[in-house]
Amino acid sequence: MLIFEINPLSDFKKACYNTNVKKLTLSRFFLYRHRFVIGFTLLSIAYLALLFGLPLLAPGGLSDGEMASAAHSYALEPSSILRGDIVNLPYRALQKLSIIFFGLSVYSVKLPSIIIGVFLGLLLILLLNRWFKNNVALLASILAVLSSSFLYLAGSGTPLIMLVFWPTLLLWLGSKIQGVTKPKPFYCFIFAFALLASIFTPHLLYLAAFIVLFAVVHPHLRFTIKTLPTVPLILTIFIILLGLTSMVVAAFVNPIIISELLLAPNLTTSQFIDNVQVAFLPLFSWNTTLESVFLSPSVNLASITLAVIGLLSTAKGFFASRNSIAICLIIFTVFLSGLNPDSAILILLPLAILIAHGLRYILDKWYDLFPDNPYARISAIFPIGLFMGVMIISNISHFIFGYRYVPLVADEFVNDVTLIQENVATGTTIYIIDQPNEYAFYKILESTDTPYIIADSIPEDGSLLPSTYATLGHTSIAGELTTIIASPKMDNSDRIYIYTSNQPQEENQE
Repeated sequence: MLIFEINPLSDFKKACYNTNVKKLTLSRFFLYRHRFVIGFTLLSIAYLALLFGLPLLAPGGLSDGEMASAAHSYALEPSSILRGDIVNLPYRALQKLSIIFFGLSVYSVKLPSIIIGVFLGLLLILLLNRWFKNNVALLASILAVLSSSFLYLAGSGTPLIMLVFWPTLLLWLGSKIQGVTKPKPFYCFIFAFALLASIFTPHLLYLAAFIVLFAVVHPHLRFTIKTLPTVPLILTIFIILLGLTSMVVAAFVNPIIISELLLAPNLTTSQFIDNVQVAFLPLFSWNTTLESVFLSPSVNLASITLAVIGLLSTAKGFFASRNSIAICLIIFTVFLSGLNPDSAILILLPLAILIAHGLRYILDKWYDLFPDNPYARISAIFPIGLFMGVMIISNISHFIFGYRYVPLVADEFVNDVTLIQENVATGTTIYIIDQPNEYAFYKILESTDTPYIIADSIPEDGSLLPSTYATLGHTSIAGELTTIIASPKMDNSDRIYIYTSNQPQEENQE
């Protein structure tokens, strides 16, 4: 007769040992150990490739705002600061350097935003990685920096990107100061300089005031301020006061910057509400119904759903700094959009934070369902990977094809400067008729390596016309029309007209 001894405790130890062996074996895999490093590296490569290829992808040209920004930046002189011309000063200086070194082109106008977009994407990744676990930060970063609205912002040759860059930088620097036992003075100084530089961006002086007020009211941040070393704190306050003093002096020299930096003049309550409606319509509408440079929807339904889940999941912990910051930023964005509808693009920052909250909540709930089953945990990779793949492909496709084929949006961008440089001989006189806003932009061509002669009025005496000249847009000019240069745009496809004067060339030279 055989007797088998059953020892439950021994069997349990064997099971635990086997489980530990499996976990140990899984952790030995290179891809598993370095999964987050590989993930963030691939994200960085894809993001950089997209950014520097944006002018070739979409939109296919420059908008009125980009041309006005380039003309304003090129007019910047060292003496402009003494004259109080300080609005968007860092961006304008960078854009002027880009045009000087690379000439006037679609790429040189957009290059400053591309460069700043690289740092903005990096800051957003660092911020999410500091506030959330690696897995949540990686997924949320992918959805944020590869979204169609973020790609447009990083490829738009206007200072609009600074409206998102400065708050993101300040939040990341604040995260390096708050929650640390002994904050480093270096981060305090950089925070003060960033806060100083941000107030030269329109309406961000309100953000600076909001940050100071929020730091005083919020208990966690107020405690952090009390723990700061005395000398760095005094120097930080001194730098901030110095910036405010410089702004007051600039406003005294050039009073017009008051309306540019602070207020929208003669803005009524009804206009404020209309601005908010116009600002947020492209973000959430599913059909592009307005002539705008923003493609609808700027934020897709899946991202909105994740943000709503994140908002609801953090309702109980509202007074945690990162939760309340996201909510307050949304309220602040609504306020700014009432002053300027383009400011609604700032919503991307709080949405990225709320999306990360939503992803964390979903992943935590999934792990709670299978606390001791590693296979169930690993199986979540497949639906998450499918979801992320669909999101990335749809966002990039929406960006590329939307800006090319949606009429109300694509028609806002023109590639006339490229057509001129490719089809009009250098030295040709080009008349910009009845387009004063574009005249200042094309005037830059006179000082580039491939100069043209830009004029805004046609001589009444036909004998004063050059032998060969061109006009931008259709107009009736004395001479023989020899060439029409067309654009692939849907409307106004005939863009440039090249004429030969009816007068003899010798008479023209006299």
